[in-house]
Amino acid sequence: MRVLIAPDSFGDTLTAVSAADAVARGWLSARPADEVIRAPQSDGGPGFVAVLAAHRGTLHTETVYGPLGAAVDAQWLLDDRDPDHPVAYVECAQACGLHQLGGRPTTRTAMAADTFGVGQLVDAALRAGVGSVVVGLGGSATTDGGRGLVEALGGPDRAVARCAAIEVVAASDVENPLLGASGAAAVFGPQKGADADTVGRLEERMTQWSRVLARMAGRDVDADAGAGAAGGLGAALLALGARRVSGATVVAEVTDRDAQIAGADLVITGEGKFDSQTLRGKVVSALTATARAASVPTVVVAGQIALSADEIADADIAAAHSLVDHAGSVRLAMDDADHQLERMARGIAAAWESTGGGNMS
Repeated sequence: MRVLIAPDSFGDTLTAVSAADAVARGWLSARPADEVIRAPQSDGGPGFVAVLAAHRGTLHTETVYGPLGAAVDAQWLLDDRDPDHPVAYVECAQACGLHQLGGRPTTRTAMAADTFGVGQLVDAALRAGVGSVVVGLGGSATTDGGRGLVEALGGPDRAVARCAAIEVVAASDVENPLLGASGAAAVFGPQKGADADTVGRLEERMTQWSRVLARMAGRDVDADAGAGAAGGLGAALLALGARRVSGATVVAEVTDRDAQIAGADLVITGEGKFDSQTLRGKVVSALTATARAASVPTVVVAGQIALSADEIADADIAAAHSLVDHAGSVRLAMDDADHQLERMARGIAAAWESTGGGNMS
């Protein structure tokens, strides 16, 4: 039996690569004769560069400003297989991720965090002479509308001039606009420490900044799909001429995911929290849809599950398993995630062997 293991990251707990390795170890300990293929995934958020680097390119490390100004080491990927058009892949979470705050987000960090370090990574790629820069968006601690990035590239006019001769791509599965009830501050600000008053201040600040972005682009970009990604970093990239693509699709193309699914007997995917957002175009739903079309069953492993059994069945998922339920507590599931996921995968594999599949949620 050929098993494709293709999870996203489990938030800040496990990278997609670590999660895939843990599931593979557990599965093979129960079914050593199976062929296991690791294909960790990303939608542009944390792990984007690491997942791509397993398939192509050379990693480069830069010391840049983190979300609160402290120096952090961040990697970007250079794919120079085509010397006439090298491509850089940048992951915004490496420079402004929530995990780099050094603690829980607060109202202070919500206001202070910026994307200057992301701009430094893009600057490094531009200085390397690339023809395209693909920026993965997700997992950020910021709600600055990409102002830090623009400043790091030399300011509005200089940033536009520097990006005019290359292709800029915003890789994100978030469709939110920059402003309003569905915008970056209102929807994602509370996840980044913002209370109601802070959300209002962030909204006002980005409304003013959106006028600068409009002058840069020669049009309003704040209502564009994806403008609100990564705290409005998407809007700044759009103002620099970026086209928006699905981050999950970028990874799928690089990893040859669809062909891998078609050749599998079972797909195991997963993420930190399996909820209604998952079913709206994120990695797990994209894999499930492809597997369904290829008549390949899908099993989901997740840190937590916030969907009913009927919702899981309606999504054509054979089974879904919660790491929190397996471990017995949220704390153990987070503190011992690698080991707990391996043990859970071993149990899933053993049950699959005895039942031949079926719903084991």
